[in-house]
Amino acid sequence: MNMNVQMARGFRPARRIEAIGVSEILRITALAQQRKKAGRDVIILGAGEPDFDTPANIKEAAVRAIADGKTKYTALDGTAELKAAIREKFRRDNGLDFGLDQITVAAGAKQVLYNAMMATIDEGDEVIIPTPFWVTYADIVKIAGGTPVLVPCREENGFRLTAEDLECAITPRTRWLMLNSPSNPSGAAYAAEHYHPLIEVLLRHPQVWLMIDDMYEHIVYDDFAFVTPAALEPQLAGRTLTVNGVSKAYAMTGWRIGYAGGPAPLIAAMAIVQSQSTSCPSSISQAAAVEALAGPQAIVGERCQSFKARRDLVVEALNAIEGISCRVPEGAFYTFASCGGLIGKTTPDGVILDSDHAFTDYLLRSVDVAVVPGSAFGLGPYFRISYATSTGELQEACRRITAAVARLS
Repeated sequence: MNMNVQMARGFRPARRIEAIGVSEILRITALAQQRKKAGRDVIILGAGEPDFDTPANIKEAAVRAIADGKTKYTALDGTAELKAAIREKFRRDNGLDFGLDQITVAAGAKQVLYNAMMATIDEGDEVIIPTPFWVTYADIVKIAGGTPVLVPCREENGFRLTAEDLECAITPRTRWLMLNSPSNPSGAAYAAEHYHPLIEVLLRHPQVWLMIDDMYEHIVYDDFAFVTPAALEPQLAGRTLTVNGVSKAYAMTGWRIGYAGGPAPLIAAMAIVQSQSTSCPSSISQAAAVEALAGPQAIVGERCQSFKARRDLVVEALNAIEGISCRVPEGAFYTFASCGGLIGKTTPDGVILDSDHAFTDYLLRSVDVAVVPGSAFGLGPYFRISYATSTGELQEACRRITAAVARLS
């Protein structure tokens, strides 16, 4: 018998991960890649990754760091230079003033979230997560032993959490509220007027902490005024973790640097978790991140204008398709369109579309366009398109989607 087979038969995963699988985004991307390898012209609109390259000045900073021998372990949760750059970034962009002991750096914002949950969640603690949501939020809560409390956010409310729904979701076991603005997957963003009612609820429930994911902060459109909750209400700052990173705005997904600012005791507890997992982030990536945050910022705005043009292209094309409707997102680089008008229709090969999963599978099978069903993010019948790719690919993808829908009966 093959040794690998023998070993697999004896393997038992830990209970905390038995109900957690690889994300739907990765599954769909893998299927699309298989079709590409088979010679098909597949357009993949699933990944949340800018198609732009990392700016030259940032890459040059990394090369200098290597030449200067900055290739050793660094301080556990960030170099002094990077923490100083993050501190200035928070002051400059957000009006927040953190001490260096209130800032943490990790191998991506995902690790920041993981560290925070592992440092604070006990068995049975609840974390409120508005949907549609980035599925990693719920899975990290589960791994930490907590219970995700998913609160659907309706399109008529701009896919934003309301104060009434937040109040109803809070129980004595609630530990955190997790918000993401602008949002992956919906692109919805919270202005000050949307945050204030939620803050009023949180002030009435002092046991509930706020984790705000600002990763798409610099990708907003139409003069939207970005703001982060801790800057709106000083009383809330003492129980808010403000999370960010360099991946999206600076096209640095592979560099794996995320950071956060929050109360010093929380940051210290998160450092304990990190000390027993990855330890410090890459020294080279940290040097590059210093240049990203402290160097010239003009390219961020220029690329945001490119994303806006792509957004407008995709939204217009989708809204021209009978049975599909698409809200105009305030930020990020995703559309979250309803395919509710297509549910119940039949494909040319006789398959009835009974869900957003069925519709997205149909697009991949029939026209080689890979998108992600909204139910993977906790809310159907919608589908997410990432428009962080070339205008040519987006135009062709929209043409194919239009043709595929026209063949339904």
